[in-house]
Amino acid sequence: MKILPRLFFILAFLVIFFLIIAYSRGYRLDIKEKSFTPTGILAITSSPKAAKIYINNEFKGATDSNITLPPGEYTVEVKKEGYTSWKKKVNLKGEWVLSLNAALFPLNPSLSPLTNLGIVKAIAVDDTDKILIFSENNNPEKDGIYLFEGNQNPLPILPPLKLILAKKNLPENVDFKKAEVAFSPDYKEVIIDLKTIDNVYPQTNFSYLLSLDEENKNPLDITNSKQALIDAWEKEKIAIKLKLLNAYPKELAKIASDSFHIISFSPDETKILYQAKKTINLPAIITPPLIAVNQTEETRQLKKDNLYVYDKKEDKNYLIDIFPPNINQINETLIQWFPDSKRLIFLQKKTITVVDYDGTNKQIVYSGPFENSFFKVNSDSRLIILTNLNPETNPLPDLYALGIK
Repeated sequence: MKILPRLFFILAFLVIFFLIIAYSRGYRLDIKEKSFTPTGILAITSSPKAAKIYINNEFKGATDSNITLPPGEYTVEVKKEGYTSWKKKVNLKGEWVLSLNAALFPLNPSLSPLTNLGIVKAIAVDDTDKILIFSENNNPEKDGIYLFEGNQNPLPILPPLKLILAKKNLPENVDFKKAEVAFSPDYKEVIIDLKTIDNVYPQTNFSYLLSLDEENKNPLDITNSKQALIDAWEKEKIAIKLKLLNAYPKELAKIASDSFHIISFSPDETKILYQAKKTINLPAIITPPLIAVNQTEETRQLKKDNLYVYDKKEDKNYLIDIFPPNINQINETLIQWFPDSKRLIFLQKKTITVVDYDGTNKQIVYSGPFENSFFKVNSDSRLIILTNLNPETNPLPDLYALGIK
């Protein structure tokens, strides 16, 4: 007789164990249908936190939270007062956990001055937080080339600038507005090409090799030999990109080296922003495809000159349809990775816009005045622009930081 309670206990234990496993996998009791049916989970996070979640226009709580739903198609919207909104359509299936990360941006970003020199040209130092700035105010003591280092956290008001080259150490009448630069692969040196305003000198073009670590009191003139150094730097940069590609599947690495104009890798090196050099078909690398991943429709038929993002983790390829088709060479002066590797920030007409890496959720983060089409987003997510807030009394713009996070 003692065996019956034991069997009952074992059976009850197994039933409870089964219910716990089923519940953790998303199964719920449907009283109306009198069945135990699978559900899915939406794990929704946001930046900033405590934003409101709406699913099919119905309020469901605040981020960050997990929401259990029956299988089906849903429109998820994340909102917060004073910020842009975020929206995505998803198709949820039983036992799936879909992770959604919404980035919202302030409607009225804060603005802080970073320089007061008067700047005629600003050039971002590629993948770093540094900016090369050219100041020209007819002031022999201050005019020159400076390095702004934006990785100071927090940035003080008007952070100190590093003088790279005083203009008084250059030939007369060089025009900083026409300066062109090329950075070394380690970003410790730069070649600067300068032109004179008039034809006073027999020579009107000058090229200098400068160190970015110190002031160059005696700049090295490499006018007659710069091309050999630029070619060597380009080979090193290509080698660095190929090394990063080696971390990708061999099939993809081969196609990328032949058919991609790689603009940049995401900061976490899991995605490639590129422009197709030819029209080809991108084969599936991960077979069968992963489930419960980004559901935005991908594009594997590449067309020449179109812009794409390839995601290594999910083997997904997305068309980024934000520029007109007549742009043949897209570079980082037009589009950059956001520090979280989940978004891109780009220049479009007279606005600066953020878009998810799959091409969805375009959000304008700044549409005020800025000059020379210059923008740079730092690793701390601060947007840096060149603007003049008082042109009636101030002839030249300066760098300003926009708080967009």
